[in-house]
Amino acid sequence: MTTSRPEARIQLEDALTRGFDINFSIPKKPSDVPPRNSAVLILFGELDDVPADAQISAVSDGLDVLLTRRSANMRHHPGQIAFPGGGAEAGDRDEAATALREANEETGLDPAGVDVLGSLPAIYMEVSNNLVTPVIGWWRETSAVRADGTESNEVMRVPVADLLTPEARGVSVLRHKSMTFRGAAFELPARFGGDLVWGFTGMLLSSVLDGVGWTVPWSREREFPLQPR
Repeated sequence: MTTSRPEARIQLEDALTRGFDINFSIPKKPSDVPPRNSAVLILFGELDDVPADAQISAVSDGLDVLLTRRSANMRHHPGQIAFPGGGAEAGDRDEAATALREANEETGLDPAGVDVLGSLPAIYMEVSNNLVTPVIGWWRETSAVRADGTESNEVMRVPVADLLTPEARGVSVLRHKSMTFRGAAFELPARFGGDLVWGFTGMLLSSVLDGVGWTVPWSREREFPLQPR
């Protein structure tokens, strides 16, 4: 018996086929220190029972994306909202295998229920000297998720419609010394803590939503000031 593919999955596959820009300023990689290969999993699905509060015509109220809250003890980006992921290991056959293994370790999801739809070009992260490949997946068969308590303190399936609403969107502004860093950001719904999704995760999520064609107009005049650590 064949099962029709959900519309959101088809749209993700079409976007990956035609390609789209990643709205992220990529610094030049250092020549003397080879970066570590890493991957993150951007996992969408429609199988949970938590509908969106917002109504966005571009997506169903059941579409969600998997996010984690990084442990406060992590060396890089402690306590921030992020996609599951991490560095490649010797047994990983490719970037997708790295993303799925890391997601399993951090959230407990069963990789057998995830279909890998494709990958985006690798992005260099200067702060951690990682070359990160974003892997986009579709949750074909759901599995229970939970924080591992070491790398992640919380795991969330956040409705995409709630992230797309104009009230949730803005630009993060981080001023440090003489420099100012700006990037796309999302305010999580209150039931997910109301935290800000910003930095690499915010800009990558924004790029994917734009690339697929789900974004609705929002004000880039709204700013989320951040305090440097």
